[in-house]
Amino acid sequence: MSAHARTALVTGASRGIGAAIAERLAAEGCEVALVARSLDSHPHLAGTLRETSERIRSRGGRAIPLQADLSDPLARRRLIEEALGRLGHIDILVNNAAAAYYMPFERFSEKRLRIAFELNVRAPFELAQQVVPEMRQRGRGWILNVSSSAAVHPTGPPFESWSANSGELVHAMTKAALERFTTGLAAELHGSGIAVNALSPMAAVHTPGAAALGVIPADRPDLFEPVELIAEAALALCSGDPGTLTGRLARTGPLLRELGRVVRTIDGSRELVLDLA
Repeated sequence: MSAHARTALVTGASRGIGAAIAERLAAEGCEVALVARSLDSHPHLAGTLRETSERIRSRGGRAIPLQADLSDPLARRRLIEEALGRLGHIDILVNNAAAAYYMPFERFSEKRLRIAFELNVRAPFELAQQVVPEMRQRGRGWILNVSSSAAVHPTGPPFESWSANSGELVHAMTKAALERFTTGLAAELHGSGIAVNALSPMAAVHTPGAAALGVIPADRPDLFEPVELIAEAALALCSGDPGTLTGRLARTGPLLRELGRVVRTIDGSRELVLDLA
């Protein structure tokens, strides 16, 4: 599949998974609108929206950086209006931006709970709600929600140490809501030419954001997977047949194995040999 002549909007594209997905789509010919809260430097994290845009353009791709605080409902509405004005239409929506707070249930503030739901649940819902009518009119579209293995319910007793002690509860429950939204919307839109899927890495992805959380030891490479896996899997889900490849709660390695997909570098220039187990 070629993504040539398609347009994409990717949220949380300053760094990490969002930047990798945006760059991989651009390498296949997509014109990409890149979205983040700020265009330039972050006080604590490496990577900016401008830098992602510059990398895409340096390879001959087309990128439009758009600033929006997706925890703000008004900003969400303005974002789609601006994106449509700049792109003309949106073929692909990648909901990647998220808030991840790790702390015990008793210490979770109302403010953090609100931000987590605004970014992780309401923003994907409302952005999809705004792009679907035009996708339906055009008879094609791809919506990808970036989820997490945290959405899988813990089993027990006894419960494993991570589930009991990591403080992931709120992050996990918002991602579980996102996955239920994914399958429900896929069912509602089936037959319209619009695919809706969720994608999670099998393990942690070593991104600036993940490092800043400090919940996974950096000296445990066995707990991480290369960002190229989720970028390639995202490309597959944003280009497959909406009649059949929809309603998936996919994991990177298993999906790539199922599709017989070769993993390429983020810029698409060469193949990689990676463990998909």
